[in-house]
Amino acid sequence: MHRSDLALAALATAAVPGMRAVEVSKVASDGDDDIALVIDDERRRWMVRSPRDTVAGASLEAEMALLRSFGAYVDSGRLPFAVPAPAGFAQLDEGGRAVVYPEIPGTALPVESLRPGPGLARAVGQAIAALHELPASLVEDAGLPAYSADDYRRRRLAELDEAAATGRVPVRLLRRWEASLEDVAVWRYRPVVTHGDLGADHVLVAQQTVNGILDWSSCQVADPADDLAWLVVVAPADAVESVLEAYRQARTELSDTHLVDRAHLVSELALVRWLLHGVHQGDEQIQADAVEMMLDLDDTLHPAGESPATGSVRVSAGVAAGVTLAEAVPVEATEVADGTAIVSSRSAASGVSAASGLSAASGVSAASAATGAFEAVDEAPTPAAHVPTAATEAIDVADARAAWAAYDDAPASSAEGSDWVVSPVETSAQDDQDDEAPAEDTSGTPSSDDDAQRD
Repeated sequence: MHRSDLALAALATAAVPGMRAVEVSKVASDGDDDIALVIDDERRRWMVRSPRDTVAGASLEAEMALLRSFGAYVDSGRLPFAVPAPAGFAQLDEGGRAVVYPEIPGTALPVESLRPGPGLARAVGQAIAALHELPASLVEDAGLPAYSADDYRRRRLAELDEAAATGRVPVRLLRRWEASLEDVAVWRYRPVVTHGDLGADHVLVAQQTVNGILDWSSCQVADPADDLAWLVVVAPADAVESVLEAYRQARTELSDTHLVDRAHLVSELALVRWLLHGVHQGDEQIQADAVEMMLDLDDTLHPAGESPATGSVRVSAGVAAGVTLAEAVPVEATEVADGTAIVSSRSAASGVSAASGLSAASGVSAASAATGAFEAVDEAPTPAAHVPTAATEAIDVADARAAWAAYDDAPASSAEGSDWVVSPVETSAQDDQDDEAPAEDTSGTPSSDDDAQRD
């Protein structure tokens, strides 16, 4: 059930003994929890989260268990940033618990203006590396997902197969993505603890350091590339190099030669997930948005007049040939779905190399077969002759991003029987995210919703 700001403030006072709430402001949330910022009579700032249903309640309990286990690593400095630390819980009448924790100070990471060098870019790389060095058992013990590299690859391939069955994915992209997913050499990595939904609004910074990371509901043991995808296509290229350099230096036993290739691929596959979200929700507008973005990407990756029957991609072949789109093409990008960065309109942001050919075991693309586009291709890959050289306008997918975790906007209940007065509070920048889809940006640049603090 939905709760009003007053109801959330009442839960906060019940969860933290001695707290007297004097100000409250509900925080817009695109997730499954109601969230509010509460300020007490000592001017301390608290975040309160209340799950809307039993599924969200179970997810919140697992997340809090995970964050409690992170506490020792934060205290010892092995995690160089803060995470939400539960200060108390309040029982809900329908079952489950609301949680209250101190607000983490900081502002959203200015990723698009991130500068190279030993400052913030280096701190971001070190923070992500520290997360990836945590024991996988922390996630497993909290009951959160843990995947082997091959299991995770197969999950991605299953998503692509489901999208292919809709008949709405361009054939050349199907072949490109299928070839990348079938190339097992690209998917040889050691699974790590990943945040799973990193984005600028989840990384709080202060004085050139990463002060905190929020929203751990998607944490799992999976591909480290997932936590880099948003950076490699959104941040300036020279800043990305600084991030990756710091990341590699801070990692132990890192022998993942295709890490960046997969990060770029993940950014493209966000379009597949967005299409599937529209299918699962029965939302034609979301599906149309996803298809339009796929067509833009398809046009970028394949020159005008190129036959749809050509242009499939095999990652390893292109890398061996020294051809990577990410190195050759200026990039504009934004975020969609779960925060994953995707390439923008008519710009290429794929570190996956363009080359002909599919996996050696088959001359027919299974994903293409799903749309009826059967065609045999040579097993021996050859480098692509074309690399796009210009980026134009960015795709405006702010509406899509805002709708990714859309929920029923039911009327909120109010707190009853309160004997104290609660007034609206001027929230900090990190509390201002709007869960409504923003108006269309006619400048061609997506709006940024990076400001809401939620854990």
